[in-house]
Parts: sequence; structure tokens; C-alpha cells
Amino acid sequence: MTTLVVGASGATGRLLVEELLKRGHDVKIIVRSIDSLPETVKNHANLSVIQASILDLSDAELVKHVQGCRAVVSCLGHNLTFKGMFGGPRRLVTDATRRLCDSIRANRPSEPVKFVLMNTTGNTNRDLDEKISFGQKLVIGLIRLLLPPHVDNEKAADYLRIKVGQNDPVIEWTAVRPDGLIDETEVTDYEIHKSPTRSAIFDAGTTSRINVAHFMTRLTNDDNTWQIWRGKMPVIYNQAAVSLSTLSAN
Repeated sequence: MTTLVVGASGATGRLLVEELLKRGHDVKIIVRSIDSLPETVKNHANLSVIQASILDLSDAELVKHVQGCRAVVSCLGHNLTFKGMFGGPRRLVTDATRRLCDSIRANRPSEPVKFVLMNTTGNTNRDLDEKISFGQKLVIGLIRLLLPPHVDNEKAADYLRIKVGQNDPVIEWTAVRPDGLIDETEVTDYEIHKSPTRSAIFDAGTTSRINVAHFMTRLTNDDNTWQIWRGKMPVIYNQAAVSLSTLSAN
């Protein structure tokens, strides 16, 4: 099975590539630089590297790179620098999602291709009636105005929800929503929920990047897991996280 990963040089993307290779996947990555990848990954026999910025690739090139992939995973995000937050491209994640989906369609695969998008708990799933407090709505509204990357994350997920939808003949999707990301060296127990169980603003939990990578690999690798979360926006928390509201209730 071949999986294409974009955003593979990022903090979570690197871990995802390692996990996929460990599970025996053939992996293609589109990256501007491989400098941040471990030597064991760079030299892996099952890794193919396309060194480019994804939005600089032509439509024909992208169609070629997607061809034969049974899954596409996007770990793209904006760098936490002034230029990364406020410079271009403002719609990196959204435009990449759209172009990758167009490339999947252009290849006319005989079986649906899995598309996994790394998203955020700060984005609600508007296919569901997810309740958030008035205070959180105000803060999210300010974040939309002040931080362009948040809008990019919202629009990327909306593209999958609305433009791809639930019945596309060649694309199946899921958008994984971690809470506050942290670094850990080992996979630990984690929980998956259909919606946030705590406030992403006022009671944020934690999710290790390695757990996100492990769950996304399960989605591409395990059909039972995929069928549970296909067309949904699962939320992932480290199991050790306990909400303040739960503590006070006890």
C-alpha cells in the first residue's frame, strides 16, 4: 500500500512517516527540504521523496504523484513565525487539500482513496450540533480575525465536508482534531471522540504528536478504524488528560 504524505517535514509529519514505514507502507512525501528527517527515514528503501513546494507543482505533476496512492495524508500547517502566520500562502492547507482531491479525481481510481487531514479542536464540526460556550465563540471569532492560519484550517475541513461530502465515489475522508499538541517519545494510551469533550480555549487538553501519528496510521492501515471515522472529524486526547470540570464534579 502506498501512502502520500504532505507536510512530512513538520513535527507531526515526521513521526507519521516513521510510523507508516514501520508498518510496511510504501511512502511518498512532498517536502521542500529533507533536512529535518531522521537518517533512518531519508535512507529507507520504501520512501520516495518529491522535493518541492506542493503549491508550486503543476496540476499534471500532482496528478502523477497521487497516482497509485491508496491514501493521502496532509499534516500541512503554517510555521509559528510572523511570516508563517501572516505571510503567504494564506490558504496553504485549503488549497493543497483542494488540489490533492482534484488530482485523486483526475486519476479515476478503481477504489476510493482515503484522505486524512490533520486539523484542530479549535474548529467545530458543523455537520454536528457541537455546543461551545458564548465566551469560546467570542475568542474563536477574534482568532479568525487575527490569525489567518485558523481560517485556513476551517476552510480545509469545510472543503472536505461540503465539496467532497459523504458520498463521493473516489474520495473518502476524515479530519483528525488534536487538542494542545505536545512532544513525547513513545505512543501512550489515547482517547478518540466524535466531538470535543472539553473547551479548546478554556479547558484545553493535551495530545502528543506521536499519538496523532499513530492514530492517522491506524486510519490508513485498519479498515475497521476507517469505517468508524470515515466522513467525520474525530477528536484525539491523551488518555491521561482529565478535565477541570470532571475534577470539580468529583
